[in-house]
Amino acid sequence: MSIRKPRHFPFGSKIHGTKLSNKCPIVKAPAPERVYISVSQHIGAPAIPVVSIGDKVKKGTLIAEASGAISANVYSSVSGTVSDICDIVNGLNQKQKHIVIDNDFTDEEETFSNFNDFEPETLVNRIRLAGIVGLGGAGFPTAAKLTPKNPLDTLIINGAECEPYLTCDYRLMIEKTEEIYKGIKYVARALNVKKIIIGIERNKPRAIEAFATYSDLDVVSLKKQYPMGSEKHLIYVTTGRKVPPGKMPFDVKCCVQNIKTVLAAYYAIEYGKPLTESVLTVSGHGIKEPKNVQVLIGTPFSELIKFCGGTEDAVKIVAGGPMMGKALVNLNHYVRKTDSGLLCLKNTETSTQSPSNCINCGLCARKCPMRIMPMYIESFALSGNFKEAERYGAMNCIECGLCAYNCPAKRALVQSISFAKSKIKEMKNGK
Repeated sequence: MSIRKPRHFPFGSKIHGTKLSNKCPIVKAPAPERVYISVSQHIGAPAIPVVSIGDKVKKGTLIAEASGAISANVYSSVSGTVSDICDIVNGLNQKQKHIVIDNDFTDEEETFSNFNDFEPETLVNRIRLAGIVGLGGAGFPTAAKLTPKNPLDTLIINGAECEPYLTCDYRLMIEKTEEIYKGIKYVARALNVKKIIIGIERNKPRAIEAFATYSDLDVVSLKKQYPMGSEKHLIYVTTGRKVPPGKMPFDVKCCVQNIKTVLAAYYAIEYGKPLTESVLTVSGHGIKEPKNVQVLIGTPFSELIKFCGGTEDAVKIVAGGPMMGKALVNLNHYVRKTDSGLLCLKNTETSTQSPSNCINCGLCARKCPMRIMPMYIESFALSGNFKEAERYGAMNCIECGLCAYNCPAKRALVQSISFAKSKIKEMKNGK
């Protein structure tokens, strides 16, 4: 058994975990009568629908095809009939095209053919075909990360799960250890790397012990500190390599993959299954029965809440974790590939007060793990001076949420910085 300590991580914050569902085994949510599957479940170009209204589909039927190198296939999560293809304004107030499928509950399934060639290119092509994206929240198409411009030497598996409330990765690590290990080995083979590191926060001793039994894994017991699961920080504490501003993990010969991502790769390679399901945590003191749930992509959030006993005095519903997740404006929202949580929070768990003027305390800058100046970036973003926002580090922001979390004035710092980043990208693209 080999377990080592990480390098010192001087930034970030200690946040109470509130892991209400830590001891809850993963349970399967009932299939809904109708699924609403977005064609924009990843970073990059939306997938293009390849089905029409009235078409019969099976679970695993391709319904939307990747439209470029940075895009991903989308598959039906049920068998049934396509009843609509329409734009829906979701709970994040985003207008996205959805393919609506009426479930016939026959559970007919379509899978890929088996193959015996386990060469890197073959594995990458299967992962691309299966529509697998980064399931830690970013949604970057996995096949693109597995075909870097320069050779890599290290694969790092992110088992930190440092967000409060979320426990789905932890439950997978202790319930699906062998499957995850095999998925890790497939991804390492696809990258043609030998060095494999898995970083797990030390508040998950069962998961650490489970993976320490594999002699070819370098298990790092991470300090419990947010945002330990951030790619750049995880690379530093596990390897000592620093990813410079504006650079990517492959620039320091590393690739970081999430627990759920490598598990999805395992199912695609071993069983020919495309990505049609997800495991997420439904939690918060505003939900009656916190659970870790295996759920079909496209399931309405309202169905998940009902499955978990309903809400009780919830004042805010969040898609994702409390730090990086987004508060929903309504429940007109459906499970996506990248979803990791659904939180129902009481007023004792979240702030509902309106923001006040910045008091220039500097807490946001002192707590920022990227060492940027959130208060100045917000000010320039709100005044439309995006060049200055960029000069103060807007593009280096990882949107971890620590600035807003520590702000006594409850400023919407992350939203302002995110807005600035989108405008800076538009400027650079000549829009």
